[in-house]
Amino acid sequence: MTHVPQPIVAGPGSPAISAAGSSFVIREWTMPGPYYVHVHHSDDEAWHVLEGVLRFKFPDREVDAPAGTTVFVPAGVAHTYTVVEPARYLIILTPKIDRLIGKLLDPAGVGDLRSTLGEFDTVIV
Repeated sequence: MTHVPQPIVAGPGSPAISAAGSSFVIREWTMPGPYYVHVHHSDDEAWHVLEGVLRFKFPDREVDAPAGTTVFVPAGVAHTYTVVEPARYLIILTPKIDRLIGKLLDPAGVGDLRSTLGEFDTVIV
């Protein structure tokens, strides 16, 4: 029997959304980003803040993103972010960056940080 993809709809009161397709992944998160400024050379990334405040750091500025704000970071732009107030947000990323984050969050997944990032065309700035 063939698996037929189905839409995922997360309405008010639904569990946190987590969906992965062939071209992008969307996850609902509360954690901060990495402590280091980094560049994904081949992948775009975006966030939509549902609650709280995120603070994005770019080479030339910092930007606070309160609830209702969407931030898009194209491939090649150095960035990181942190949680300023307890936050709930959607992160939209490519399957490759989703795999990188999964590896970074796995205690057994990272030997050398720079080489792990390099496997996913990402570097620390």
